[in-house]
Amino acid sequence: MPHRPELVVFDVNETLTDLSPLRDRLESVGAPRHLLDSWFAATLRDGFALTSAGEYADFAAVAKSTLRTALAGAAGAGFTDEAKREEAVAEVLAGFPALDVHPDVPAGLRRLHEAGVRLVTLTNGAAEMSRGSFERAGVLELFERRLSVSEPRRWKPAPEPYLWAVGECGVPADRAALIAVHPWDTDGAARAGLTSAWIDRSGTPYPDVFRSPDVTGPDLPAVVDALLALPPA
Repeated sequence: MPHRPELVVFDVNETLTDLSPLRDRLESVGAPRHLLDSWFAATLRDGFALTSAGEYADFAAVAKSTLRTALAGAAGAGFTDEAKREEAVAEVLAGFPALDVHPDVPAGLRRLHEAGVRLVTLTNGAAEMSRGSFERAGVLELFERRLSVSEPRRWKPAPEPYLWAVGECGVPADRAALIAVHPWDTDGAARAGLTSAWIDRSGTPYPDVFRSPDVTGPDLPAVVDALLALPPA
């Protein structure tokens, strides 16, 4: 039975930060806006594949590699010239530090913090990449730590990053929760023994091949309320 968590671990990309401005960047270099979806999915796919094979590459390297491939295959985008393609890759990737958080995020974070729950992030990307996003939203100081899979060198949803993160914070897995917008992330956290919380901002069905999340809601404040309503351990 899930309990009210002492520690909440947050995914970052898409869960806290809004990736949609990267569509503008793609468009500005001559690529279609919809390329964001397949490119980001390919980045996750290749990161997961490396982890499954017992290897590791950081998010920036994988994202750069998959974006090169995506741009080269974009019909009519004109990225056959390698120099032009590399300039476009650099321009799009430079957009990550400029991302802002979703509008619902600050209120949800403050609600947890005021309730005495410890907050950390755990990202498949670089921990420092989100500093500016959190500073602009006025929430940077709410996080006790900002962690990355670069330490355990295993991408989520492998169990090692979740267990490493709660171990770094000195909290048993069953006293911690993970909040994410990705079903693969909530499933991975659940299998590692954490309480799982899913933000369903788009109103999509949860994949039935994954373990159902312990709590869910349409935005972060709703998910936070559901977590805080769980019985204490």
